[in-house]
Amino acid sequence: MAKAVLRPRKYDSTRRQAQAADTRSRVLRAAHKLFSERGYSGTTMQAIADEAGIAFQTVYANFKNKRRVLVTLFNVLSAPPGEESTPVPARGRPQALAREPNQRGQLQIFAQVVADNLTDAAPISEIMVDAARTEPDIQRILERLRAARLEHMALVVRQIAAHGPFRDGLDATSVRDIVWTLASPEVFLLLRRDRRWSKDKYEAWLADILTQVLLP
Repeated sequence: MAKAVLRPRKYDSTRRQAQAADTRSRVLRAAHKLFSERGYSGTTMQAIADEAGIAFQTVYANFKNKRRVLVTLFNVLSAPPGEESTPVPARGRPQALAREPNQRGQLQIFAQVVADNLTDAAPISEIMVDAARTEPDIQRILERLRAARLEHMALVVRQIAAHGPFRDGLDATSVRDIVWTLASPEVFLLLRRDRRWSKDKYEAWLADILTQVLLP
């Protein structure tokens, strides 16, 4: 009698990937809620697991530690959906800014990008600053993020400079530093949260002040 041939069960990678993405999303939503309510030091990995409704071991297997949860959350919130792993210069709106031939139009696009990105990312950036006071690893990560943001501002300046001059007396380094400061998470939070500006008001202000300060 012939033996039955046992075929290996097909590995359902699509389902596994969807489950992993769902787990990651639930953990990050839970972390966002708890970090916002309790701060970094007041939030534990166990609390994140409980809030997400996921076993602690699963959260640990995916993120290893609370620091990685915080950094991942910041990266997700500071990028448009689907572009988290895309280098900033290659993202859709930075590409649109580069293609815009009018400097004022470029500054309007830039202001919109900043307003959109910082709406969710700025509060998490503030939490990272607070966490860095007691965790040297987060301080080093924060320094790298600030350096990267400075490089991104320099790219914006080069894109704008390609379509015309800046005001007399402003070199590229000065322009970069001005943009880096005015478009910072700190200024965003001062106006949006502390002074209760709407997103539209902040966006219009940023475009207007950059136009006045930078362009002839």
